[in-house]
Amino acid sequence: MSARSTAEAARHAISGCLVLGVALWIGHSAAAVAQPGPPSPSERPAILFENVRIFDGRNPTLSTPSHVLVKGNVIERISTTPIERAAETDVVVLPGAGRVLMPGLIDAHWHAMMVRPTPAMLLSSDIGYSTLLAGVEATATLMRGFTTVRDLGGPSFSLKRAIDQGLLPGPRIYPSGAVITITSGHGDFRQLSDLPRTIGGMLARVEQLGGSMIADSPDEVRMRVREQLMQGASQIKLTAGGGVASPFSPLDVSTFTAEELRAAVEAAENWATYVCTHAYTPAAIQRSIAAGVRCIEHGHLMDEPTARLMAERGIWLSTQPFLDMSPAQGLGPAEQAKLRQVVEGTHNVYALARKHRIKTAFGTDVLFSKELAQRQGSMLAALANWYTPAEALIMATSTNAELLNLSGPRNPYPGKLGVIEAGALADLLLVDGNPLENLLLVADPDRNFLVIMKDGGIYKNPLPP
Repeated sequence: MSARSTAEAARHAISGCLVLGVALWIGHSAAAVAQPGPPSPSERPAILFENVRIFDGRNPTLSTPSHVLVKGNVIERISTTPIERAAETDVVVLPGAGRVLMPGLIDAHWHAMMVRPTPAMLLSSDIGYSTLLAGVEATATLMRGFTTVRDLGGPSFSLKRAIDQGLLPGPRIYPSGAVITITSGHGDFRQLSDLPRTIGGMLARVEQLGGSMIADSPDEVRMRVREQLMQGASQIKLTAGGGVASPFSPLDVSTFTAEELRAAVEAAENWATYVCTHAYTPAAIQRSIAAGVRCIEHGHLMDEPTARLMAERGIWLSTQPFLDMSPAQGLGPAEQAKLRQVVEGTHNVYALARKHRIKTAFGTDVLFSKELAQRQGSMLAALANWYTPAEALIMATSTNAELLNLSGPRNPYPGKLGVIEAGALADLLLVDGNPLENLLLVADPDRNFLVIMKDGGIYKNPLPP
């Protein structure tokens, strides 16, 4: 055989192997519960959910038996009468059998790049490994029913891009980019041996990775905010007060000056988006509000006058139901003491939020623990300590979606999220049970979420055809 014939034969053999491999992959994916990389919306068949009762994300009751038609990545039609399949040339029917169809869940305070690694692992690993690790967690996040997350700090831009391109399954990500902090602030993970900081000098490791950026003047703040916006941030995150995990950041301190906070707000508003601040104490919260910050993260140590101010100004509260000390594993005694303060303030912050009708979003703020991340749904179920199941689910769907819309033109996913209505983006969960009666259903997504759909693509579906 000639060299040319040999090469031609080899080429055909390789092509045949590739075709066989693709065919085997497609067959395996069709049978799998989790189906990565669904076709683009324009290539998908229509999806028809038959005989479902709808929790629409806004109303505290279920619909009568209904049918929902999804085309591409949007909900095209909702009807209480059967939708004629003959009108659809290519349709996949999912029999609901009277189960509940609800919007995908939204976590308003997530750290996609910081869930699985420990702090030491994060700082010592290269960004490639960290992103691959975050990709595995992103798939797990989606399979817990969280189809959207607002990322409040970390270099998640590449992860978001890969998910959006269909390279791996994961939730929609609203990225903040690096947390912006000050010298000694929450997010400054340098050692004392790294001092003094030289303006314009070498970046610290956490800054090189894009986890946080240190800014000690209004001009530095503007630059760091603009850098995050340049990379695609949908909102900006600053730490206006002390934090639990940072070694040199007491809870009671206020960090940025009023001028520095206003510089961040001005830079963000120039891009028609907003600033949120990590703040626990009345002083940090009130200084943030005075500077034009539109959303407070945490707020567990707030007092009554501060809650009243937030309500009067229409400031968002994005907070978390911290109820135990389990995240204290791996923290030193000083950090455990700070965590105890935050946990003890949880009932207070929700009581004030309810009393003053503050616009409140739900998030989890899971860090450095795969095991804690697996309890993401359990944290949502913990809202039953202060809210009815319907109130909690409305918060985690349409209310959180309203917060996401503060990004304005920086919104990476234009369209309606958190609701089931004609024209909304098709992020849907089919639940085996009624979560409006039993909120604990969301704490066991493996068993209770039978179908998980994001952007019109099906990622989980054990139902028989």
